[in-house]
This record gives sequence, C-alpha cells and structure tokens, in this order.
Amino acid sequence: MQQTTSTILMIRPINFRMNEQTAVNNYYQKVLDNLLPETVNKKAQQEFDAFVDKLQKVGVHVIVVEDSRAFDTPDSIFPNNWISFHQNGTVGLYPMFAENRRLERREDILETLEAKGFVINNIVDYTRAEEEGVFLEGTGSLLLDRVHGKAYCALSPRADEELFIEFCEDFEFTPVIFKANQTVNGTRKAIYHTNVMMCLGETFAVICLSSIDDKGERKNVIQHLKEDGKEIIDITEDQVNNFAGNMLQVKGAHGDLYLVMSQSAYDSLTSAQIQKLKNHNKAIVSSSLDTIEACGGGSARCMMAEVFLPKV
Repeated sequence: MQQTTSTILMIRPINFRMNEQTAVNNYYQKVLDNLLPETVNKKAQQEFDAFVDKLQKVGVHVIVVEDSRAFDTPDSIFPNNWISFHQNGTVGLYPMFAENRRLERREDILETLEAKGFVINNIVDYTRAEEEGVFLEGTGSLLLDRVHGKAYCALSPRADEELFIEFCEDFEFTPVIFKANQTVNGTRKAIYHTNVMMCLGETFAVICLSSIDDKGERKNVIQHLKEDGKEIIDITEDQVNNFAGNMLQVKGAHGDLYLVMSQSAYDSLTSAQIQKLKNHNKAIVSSSLDTIEACGGGSARCMMAEVFLPKV
C-alpha cells in the first residue's frame, strides 16, 4: 500500500461562492463584502489555475475537470468530500451534509478517469445515508493511513460514528475516533472536517492536539501515531484557522515527496515547524488561496482528490 500518490483530481469552479448551506457548521467561512459574485468566482479561478500550475511544475499529474453548469454547485472545487479512490480499484461515494453538495457527484468524472486508463473495479456507495440524515464526507472526514490500515475521524455533524465504523469494516481500516473542537464566540464547537486539524504524511503527522479536548482521546491518537513511527508536528488553533492543518503530501517527478498547502497556512507556521516539515519532504509547495479559503471555508487539501486507482 502507498500513502501518497502522484495523481490528483481537481474540479475547476465556474460558479464559486460562499455556500450558505455549509456555513451553518463551517465556522471558517466568511462573507467578502463589496465583492460581486462574478468577481469572487473569477478570483477563485485565478487561484485555482495558479495552484494547478505549481503542482504540475513539480511533476504532479493533475487531472482537471471543469465544473458543470447543470446545477448550482458552489463548493464543487472541493471534490475530496464526495469521493475516494483506492489501490484495489474501489471507489467510495459519500453522503453529504449540504443538499447542493450532493449535486457534485458526477458519473462522467469516473468515465473521464477510465478514459485515462484508470481501472474502477467496484463502487462502494454510502450516499443513501443522506435519507437518514447521516453523513461522512470522504477524505474530509476520513484521515487514512493507508500503509498501517488506520482511519482517523473527528466526529462532527458531518462525520457519523456508526457510518465511519461501517466504512472501516468495508475497507479494512482500524478506526481511531475522537472529537476535535474549536472556539467559536467563546464556545467549543466541533471542527467540521478532520482534515482541517490534521494531515498524515508518510513519516509525519501535522495535528492540532489542543483541539482534542478529551485527554484520553488525545493520548490514544498520539499513541497510534507514535507506534506507526510518525513524527508529530503540533499546530495551534490559530494556525488551524489559517488552514495549516489542511495540507497534503503528494509525489512529484522521480517519486519525490512534496507537501502542499496554501500560502496563508505556510505564513502561519513557525520556522521550527517549517524545518521539521522540510525534513520529511523534498520541498513545500504553497499557493495563495485567499478567496477560496474565505468563501469556501476549505483550503489546499480539500481541493485535491487523491487518485490511487490502478492503471490498465
């Protein structure tokens, strides 16, 4: 099993804006005053294109699919929430909290991957859980240690414990369950996605340990990471607010490892943290995603769906 891939699926936005349906429990979204919707979308497209260019320059294979005009899908730029790809040719499809995000699931995207030589042997579809009001938003909710067969999940309104355990049984992962919180107007509230406060690389983990309020849960997470030989790089809640947890390690040219994040994430890190991360990667790739982060409440990692499928 591999922890990192050199192929990424990304969806180029055509109607990006702040999604009012996700803002109810994504406390990172902000209203950008005095900006017309078309300006917001244009800025998001510029950020997207520059980001793709940086990934391609280090040798990452980026499959870009244009968003569809068929539906109102303001969050289509974050495909990692509705789909996951696995080395045995299995695809996972996930139940989404926001009704307009369910429209992002497109069969033609699977056809595009098959046309490019990727093999899909099986689809595991959890989307019927939406009818019960139960959600598990892909690799936003699921932090997968594919090598050690563990899945980390911070429970939230978008990450259901029973469905997470069902996923772990289907895909043969050991579940590591905890709650991660952030302070919103003086109150501790669940962080909506695990991948906002945690990133798993081959030999390291970036994690906001202070977000795990329960000491027993925190100790359990640390123990799992340590027994798998991961260096733990702890980040603060303020750094999480700058999307420092929302990173992804990818493979570029010659199999070199790169750590991908937004510019705001990079700028929030200390020099000591940056040095530790550089020890595990050939380089750090950072790109300005200010508009996408402010309106979408997601960042670099959310934009990249890792393709692990076998090729013909």
